Amino acid sequence: MPVPVILFHIPGALRCLARALFPFAGVAAVVLLGACTQQPNDPYPVAEAGRNILYGVFSERPKHLDPVQSFSEDEATFLYQIVEPPLQYHYLKRPYELEPGVAASLPRVRYFDAAGVELGDKPDPGQVARSVFEITLRAGVRFQPHPAFARDAQGAPRYLNMSAQDLAHLRGPLDFAELDSRELVAADYVYQIKRLAHPRLHSPILELMAEYLPGLKTLHETLAQENKKRPAAWLDLDDFPLEGVEVVDRYTYRITLQGIYPQFRYWLTMPFFSAMPREVDRFFAQPGMAEKNFTLDYWPVGTGPYMLAENDPNARMVLRKNPNFRHDTYPCEGEEGDRERGLLADCGKVLPFIDEIVFTREREDIPRWNKFLQGYYDASGISSDNFDQAVSMGGGGEVSLSDEMAARGIRLLTSVSPSVFYMGFNMLDPVVGDVGDAAARERARKLRQAISIVLDMEEFISIFLNGRGIPAMHPVPPGIFGAREGEVGINPVVYTWRDGRAQRRSLDEAKRLLAEAGWPNGRNAQSGEALVIHLDTTSSGLGDKARSDWMTKKFRALGVQFEVRATDWNRFQDKILRGSAQFFFFGWNADYPDPENLLFLLYGPQGKVGAQGQNASNYHNDAYDRLFEQMKVMPDGPARQAVIDRMVAIVQNDAPWVFGFHPLAYSLQHGWIQNRKPGGDIMRNGLKYQRLDIDAREAARRQWNQPVLWPLVLAGMALIIFILPAVRSWQRRERATARSATGLGPGPGGMA
Repeated sequence: MPVPVILFHIPGALRCLARALFPFAGVAAVVLLGACTQQPNDPYPVAEAGRNILYGVFSERPKHLDPVQSFSEDEATFLYQIVEPPLQYHYLKRPYELEPGVAASLPRVRYFDAAGVELGDKPDPGQVARSVFEITLRAGVRFQPHPAFARDAQGAPRYLNMSAQDLAHLRGPLDFAELDSRELVAADYVYQIKRLAHPRLHSPILELMAEYLPGLKTLHETLAQENKKRPAAWLDLDDFPLEGVEVVDRYTYRITLQGIYPQFRYWLTMPFFSAMPREVDRFFAQPGMAEKNFTLDYWPVGTGPYMLAENDPNARMVLRKNPNFRHDTYPCEGEEGDRERGLLADCGKVLPFIDEIVFTREREDIPRWNKFLQGYYDASGISSDNFDQAVSMGGGGEVSLSDEMAARGIRLLTSVSPSVFYMGFNMLDPVVGDVGDAAARERARKLRQAISIVLDMEEFISIFLNGRGIPAMHPVPPGIFGAREGEVGINPVVYTWRDGRAQRRSLDEAKRLLAEAGWPNGRNAQSGEALVIHLDTTSSGLGDKARSDWMTKKFRALGVQFEVRATDWNRFQDKILRGSAQFFFFGWNADYPDPENLLFLLYGPQGKVGAQGQNASNYHNDAYDRLFEQMKVMPDGPARQAVIDRMVAIVQNDAPWVFGFHPLAYSLQHGWIQNRKPGGDIMRNGLKYQRLDIDAREAARRQWNQPVLWPLVLAGMALIIFILPAVRSWQRRERATARSATGLGPGPGGMA
């Protein structure tokens, strides 16, 4: 039989094949050695193996990293690790609590009346003509190493007036031959505040801040005129004073605001109010820099725990530990349960713990998710496609990790986002709005209440958000002062309190309100005309088929016709601005943890039509507006809570919104990450607190990414089987040639 014969000859054939393939043995050995020293699907360079590096992802390239312009979440991920405003939020405490960052203490605030008389710590807001914030910095804080600080032997800046040839071989500021640093001083913060008014930078908060700091408008006009005279020249902002902002001494500066604005302290946690060294501004303003992407939008400079070492916004961005970072330690206090969760184990240890953070751009969810499961990303969000694989929902709505995730040591983190999503009624609309005489307005109010009841947010959250949300009772999310829990916190128009929980009112109650609104069974009581509610949206919003079908079903149960008017984003925005929409879906993420930043969404003077503010419903209620003006300048406490309660009761009764939901943020992390606590969209500088167990990660990667060798074995056997006949044929020819050459075989003329 052929098989035994072939097997019998394989050892000799293999020896022959080995001799034939011996020249390639070195190459094969190198390949196999590489396979042994790195996982076969490892996406990172071999040099990074075993290092103290956190691996994350980003999906959208950051457009602005200049702290005076940046105002998006994608940019904040990087910027908050690099620059340092004077204040920050306590990493662990909730509700969020302000604490000094590079400031030596919280700002000293003094209040004065119109005559210049100081009013004390708790003045009557109506008497305050100006508020003075005095900020003192820690001594000895230094900027990251940067070429802008390098000096020659005479003390002049080393890198000024560079040619294109000087810049040709450089990829970023850290590639310069000489880097230096200097101490942070108060003038650096004053310089940055002036940049808010720079006509070339277009800061998104200029108009808002100018309301309280009128000198910004004056400075903006002055700089605009100077820019016309010298359109390409660097404008040294030290040459232009800013009324209301001054340097007191080396470490102290003073900001004087018009009137009273308690929320200004929260702005002092944002990059807009971080430091900007004059040398850095001058360095990047040189000709030829922008062409190399050597700008502050690409390469921010700060005193934070990390500095930007690589910036390839289409592929990879790397933060590296700032060797000059000030002395900072992990907190020793938190909220209830933090100690049990291990979040206080590093109390008092020096920050940051991680040496480097590598962000890879991933445009698709599937590769991002797969790399997380392989251990190549240290943490991950949960998309709708992966939700069932990651999370199990109990019968009572409780959430837990799936068995697959738990077996890998993965942990689930959840938190309520400081956000509210709502469906707004345009209060200028003749059907659902607050127009006409008192009787017409009352009918429209009951119509809005009926719709608020029938649009079941619990069901919406379950179907479309995988349960990742809690129904909103009013604009203020949990965790922010003013929110109420339990029976006192429900919206009594939409819910009743029964058996210890909020229960949505019945469809019959909604139908009763609809009839009282003049639309019994969805038809006009006088003309018989059918009631039609129009949802204005974009095709990718509530206008997609599944959501619009759900809403159609809910309105049909009420007896009301429902139509979706989907359009593109620009036309939708135009409808909102002109007040021609009827019903729409909106959301708002709080910029800072104060109820003013959410309740202002219903403040009359913020109306979208006319004022182009953030009150997209164009809601106006005199009593609410008066209470808002009172509330926004009050300190937190029982008196402020009482005012907020009255405001909330007014909007619940008027129902300008269907109060939708507050999103629940779900994220996963591998067990080797320590000290990770969600901060919503408010506490963004948290990477310096996180710590890695490198050995545990390396072991998990090896276990989860074992090389599959059997295909190589099969391929090798197939290669032998296919090559063996050729080897044997070559062997016969070689032997025949040898016989002919030695006269032992037949030659062309007969016998030898």
